[in-house]
Amino acid sequence: MTLRKLTAVASLLAAGLLAVTAPVVAAAPAKYTHTAAAQQFRKAGVAWTSSGRCSNRNNRSCTSFEQINRTTVAGVIAFKRASRCAVTVTAGTEKGHQEGKYSHWNGYKVDVHVTPCVDRYIAGHFRYTGRRPGDGAKTYKSPAGNVYAREVARSGTHWDITYFNGNR
Repeated sequence: MTLRKLTAVASLLAAGLLAVTAPVVAAAPAKYTHTAAAQQFRKAGVAWTSSGRCSNRNNRSCTSFEQINRTTVAGVIAFKRASRCAVTVTAGTEKGHQEGKYSHWNGYKVDVHVTPCVDRYIAGHFRYTGRRPGDGAKTYKSPAGNVYAREVARSGTHWDITYFNGNR
């Protein structure tokens, strides 16, 4: 490109008459290790439990936070703070959950223990969106767009929460 053309392009850019565009590429979500996520939860007063008393991601009896999205951790903490409820995570990124893009394995979901406080907060602050096809779980959507599903499973009733962002 000649100096004259470069000068003309610069003038158009400066005047706002020409824009430089680049293709938009979605970045992969930022992740935590199990230890780093556990540290964040501990600091915020979020508890967790594991039926196998372990954190191995490849063992379905464990509760693992390995490769959990940072926005998921932030969402759980934001929920705890807003609700002022005791929050206990009962499942994270370990094997044994349904597959899919927005899955436990991919770091978008956690299961949370059912308590009267958690139930009241979700039903009172989030919009009921009906029953989920397949398992019939009652679903609620937060103002931030996250989905809270009250699952009744063999392993016990819990809130299956999908965090699309770091808000409650």
